[in-house]
Amino acid sequence: MSDKSAPASLPTVVIGAGPIGLAAAANLVERGLEPLVLEAGPQPAAAVRAWAHVRLFSTWGEVVDPAAEKLLAPTGWTRPDPATYPSGSDWAEQYLQPLADALGDKVRTGATVTGVSRAGRDRIVDADRDTQPFVVHVTYADGSEERLFARAVIDASGTWATPSPAGGSGLPALGERAASDRITYRVPDLDDPDVRRRYAGRRTAVIGSGASAFTALAGLAHLAKAPDGAGTKGVWILRRGISGSTFGGGASDQLPARGALGLAAKAAVDDGHADAVTGFRTDAVERDADGRLVLVAEDGRRLDPVDEVVVLTGFRPDLSFLSEIRLRLDERLEAPVELAPLIDPNQHSCGTVYPHGHRELSHPEEGVYLVGMKSYGRAPTFLALTGYEQVRSVVAAIAGDTDAADRVELTLPETGVCGGAGLFDTPAAEEESTGGCCAPAPALIELGAVGTLRAPASGGC
Repeated sequence: MSDKSAPASLPTVVIGAGPIGLAAAANLVERGLEPLVLEAGPQPAAAVRAWAHVRLFSTWGEVVDPAAEKLLAPTGWTRPDPATYPSGSDWAEQYLQPLADALGDKVRTGATVTGVSRAGRDRIVDADRDTQPFVVHVTYADGSEERLFARAVIDASGTWATPSPAGGSGLPALGERAASDRITYRVPDLDDPDVRRRYAGRRTAVIGSGASAFTALAGLAHLAKAPDGAGTKGVWILRRGISGSTFGGGASDQLPARGALGLAAKAAVDDGHADAVTGFRTDAVERDADGRLVLVAEDGRRLDPVDEVVVLTGFRPDLSFLSEIRLRLDERLEAPVELAPLIDPNQHSCGTVYPHGHRELSHPEEGVYLVGMKSYGRAPTFLALTGYEQVRSVVAAIAGDTDAADRVELTLPETGVCGGAGLFDTPAAEEESTGGCCAPAPALIELGAVGTLRAPASGGC
C-alpha cells in the first residue's frame, strides 16, 4: 500500500476467519468498505474445524449472521433448518466455508499476524499518532513476510490457540508439560477409532466445570456403555464444590441443548461412570512406576493414578502481537474495561449480557477492536449472537454511522443458572446477598463425590 497518508482509502484488516471475523467482513462489504481477512490456519474457520465433532448447543437460527446471509444469497446458498443443531463440521462446511468463498480474495489463509502498530509510531509516541494508518506484520505459511497498512483493525482471532493449563494457579502444574503425551486440552473425538482406543477401558481425569467438561464426561459415559468401552471411567475434577448450579440450568435453560449437556454430565456421575472430586486445585502432575499420571492438589491430596487427563479449564487471549497498541483491558479478565463488568464470572453466570457494541469495545487506540471470544478475555459463555451484534456495531462505527453503531440490541437466551459462577466456594447466604440475576442462589447438593481419594467410589459422598 503506497497511500499511507489516507487511512480511509485502506482496507480494514480483520484478524481471524472464524464465525465472527467472517461476519465482520460481511458487514464491511455491506457498508461498502474493503475488508482483508487474515487467517493463520490453512482453511477458513480452522478453529471450528478443530472441534468438528462437537455439536453446538445453539441452533442454526442463532449462528448465521444477517449481513453474511445477505452476502450469501446471490450465490444460491440455502440456509439450513433454523431449528436444528449443527456440529462444528456442519457450521464450517455448510456456512463458514461458503461465506469465505463468497468473500473470495478478501480472505487469506496461512497468514499469521505477528504484530500490529501505527505506521512509524511505537507504543510510546504521541505525535500525529491518530493520523497514521495501522501497520500489520504478517508471516505466511511459506515463511515469507509482508507489511500491510489498514484504516482499522478488528481482532477476531479468538482464544482457541491458548487454552488455560491444569494448574490451579493459572500456571502449568509442575510436571504438566512433561506429561503432555497423556494430556489433551480439547474435547476428545470418541468417534475417531484411534482416539476411541486411547480412552476405551481407561481411567481419565476431566478437569473443568463448563460445557466442554460436560461434553467430555457425557462422551466417556457413553463409551463406558459401549461393547468396546468396558472399564472406561471418568474422574471429574472441580476446583470448587458441587452446587445446584454446577450442572447448568437444566430444563430452565432457554437453550435446551445447553441444559441437556449439564444433565448428561450429572447422569454420568449419578450412574457411576464418573467420580467427582471437589475443591481440587491441581499443583503437580507426577508419574507412578507404571507411567500413569498422579494428580496432586495444592493442599497435598493425591488422586489414584489415571491413564489420561483432559484439561478443559477455559481459554485466554493471546495479546502478544498487540504489544505496540494502546489497549485498555481489565486487569483480571483481559477484556475491554467497559465490557468486563458485564461478563465477569465472579458476578454472574446468566446467559443474558447487557447490550454492548463499539463503545464498550473501544480502546485508547482509536480504530482497534477486540471482538468475539477475544473480547471476552478469560471469561466463558460467549455466544455467536453476541459477536454478530458486536461486529455490526463496530463496523457501523468504522463507517462513521454513529447512530447505527450506538443502536445496539441484543437479547440472549438465559442459562437458568444465576448467582455467582463461583471461582471459589461462597457460602449460600453470601451468594444470595449478591442479588443474583434470576433467582436465589442454589444450595449445595451431594452428588456422587469421592469420599476417599485413594479408593474412588461410585456411590454417595
